[in-house]
Amino acid sequence: MFLNTADKPYKGSILFMMFGWQTKTSLLCILSGVVIAALHSQNMLNGTIFPDFAKLPTFPLAVLGGALGIFVSFRTNSAYQRWWEGRKLWGRLINTSRHLCSQAIAYLKPEQAREVVLRQVAYVHVLRCGLRDQDSFKDEDVRKAMQEEEQNILPGSTNLNHALLNRQMKLFVEQKNAGVINDFIMQSFDESVRHLLDIQGGCERIKKTPFPPGYGFLATRLTQILSVALPFFMVDKLGWWVILVNLIICMAFQLINEVGRVLENPFTTFWPALPLSAMAKTIERNLRQALGESELPSPHAATKEAPGMVLM
Repeated sequence: MFLNTADKPYKGSILFMMFGWQTKTSLLCILSGVVIAALHSQNMLNGTIFPDFAKLPTFPLAVLGGALGIFVSFRTNSAYQRWWEGRKLWGRLINTSRHLCSQAIAYLKPEQAREVVLRQVAYVHVLRCGLRDQDSFKDEDVRKAMQEEEQNILPGSTNLNHALLNRQMKLFVEQKNAGVINDFIMQSFDESVRHLLDIQGGCERIKKTPFPPGYGFLATRLTQILSVALPFFMVDKLGWWVILVNLIICMAFQLINEVGRVLENPFTTFWPALPLSAMAKTIERNLRQALGESELPSPHAATKEAPGMVLM
């Protein structure tokens, strides 16, 4: 989603996408159209160097367009599936966090319940930071929720989220050994932790498994070849209008291809990324309210960090 705030509302613009986002490809389409149209206007195409373009077969162009359509559609659909899977995982994280909070408040003493809930808040923000390659211990939301003891002993953890869940399980086992909870409740807590590990593992799998680069490379190169070849087949009938038609057709393929590229990793801070900060804040607000806190953190608003970048 694009940056959309009250003071800077987003307005979709094809011109921005073509000349602000995909400038190089747009210029290639225009340049190739201008060159071919100029040569055609001077009757330099239908001579001894170039064949009679009115007699060129369109079959090769149809094959090229079909191949390009296959690569572009496959990449975009596959990338969207990764994006949607990431969204479903974070939806499960929201529900599991709420469930764990309700369990802690219902089964544990207030002091231990508060520790579990705040550690879960820290867990969510740490996962957000990890997926976005940000330093968790420099994040304000993490520092507010994480215990001072944990901030001192956990920086060396190879997986900070796993370390936090280990501390949760240690607390649950201590409460069971103390007779506060029984075996059935302990099993329920264990299931909640397992669900969190499954969600975390799914997010890490998406982030650490790159999309095969060959699809993007082929789609980009085929689009560039099409932008050069297409004017030859259309200039005889369109004349100078071939510049505009070439730009529209080739950029349609290129923009769809680029949408797939930016959807490959749903955890970035680029405009189509998942709103991890907003969802993490939603979880924190819900859990703190369940603890009875009156002052809740404000919902996260998208803010512009750099051209084309948003925090969500």
